[in-house]
Amino acid sequence: MTLSKSIIGSVILAATCAFSMSAQANDTVKMAIGQRGNWDTSVAHLGQEAGFFKKHGIDLELLYTQGGGETIQAVISQSVDIGVAAGTIGVMAAFQKGAPIRIIGAQATGASDLFWYVRADSKLKSIKDATADTTIAYSTNGSSTNSITLGFKQAFNLKSKLVPTGSPTSTFTQVMSGQVDVGWSSPPKGFDALAENKIRIVATGNDLERIKHESVRSLVANTAFVQGKQDVLKRFMAAYRETVDWMYASDDALKAYAKFINVDEATARKVRDDFFPKSLIDPDKMVGLDQLVQDGISYKSLSGPFTKEQLDTLIQIPPRP
Repeated sequence: MTLSKSIIGSVILAATCAFSMSAQANDTVKMAIGQRGNWDTSVAHLGQEAGFFKKHGIDLELLYTQGGGETIQAVISQSVDIGVAAGTIGVMAAFQKGAPIRIIGAQATGASDLFWYVRADSKLKSIKDATADTTIAYSTNGSSTNSITLGFKQAFNLKSKLVPTGSPTSTFTQVMSGQVDVGWSSPPKGFDALAENKIRIVATGNDLERIKHESVRSLVANTAFVQGKQDVLKRFMAAYRETVDWMYASDDALKAYAKFINVDEATARKVRDDFFPKSLIDPDKMVGLDQLVQDGISYKSLSGPFTKEQLDTLIQIPPRP
């Protein structure tokens, strides 16, 4: 009887230790994410809630920023391991200056999600009407909105002043108070104001035709993380891809997103289906790199072209298994 209890005790102890080791086996990945609540920037949150990252032995710590510039700085400083929604030209510029940063995936190809707007009583009918005394908003230096507003200036020969205004919420406040003439946003932020005729859209990111074919935002990581934790990186990307697939295949994802941003499911579906085609957030391939480099040079963000070797060093997307 004593032996039996001893054996049982040993089995329980072994099981407890095994469970404890399993629980401790998860790797923690710290992330900086531009713009909380956008569909494309919600992959990590939704995937963690749904268990995809846990399945691959990863726990996420999420920090939200006001834009790509802040995200890039958090990655470079090693405050986080991975950054989400960093403007690609901003990433290229940081890399060209020697910053320890790598692209590990595309985050947004095209810019059908971004729009620029004015107050309903504004004289501007289009972004092309913006005059020299007009101010146009973008989130932070080095963000995709920064690059797109520079593109507007170049394409439409605008003399307007570009102003960093942070998040869509803070930008809206500045537009409505008259501090800024043209604000920027991304769904679902701005839906209510549009429905109430408080604001009018004067431009979208895809008004620049070439943007449709460029990976304007990237998933990035600190070089030390990429080089030192290859296995963790591969598991992270596996979970990220599985989450993206689920987000377009299941109404459960829409329900989870609606809960996350406190909207009804119909609004969540509109955000996804009208503004974020799956191709926009496909992480597997960076496209339009030659044009992005040319844009960066013309905007004076980049000092010169990239060699193939430089691009191969910068872009290190783990392949699908």
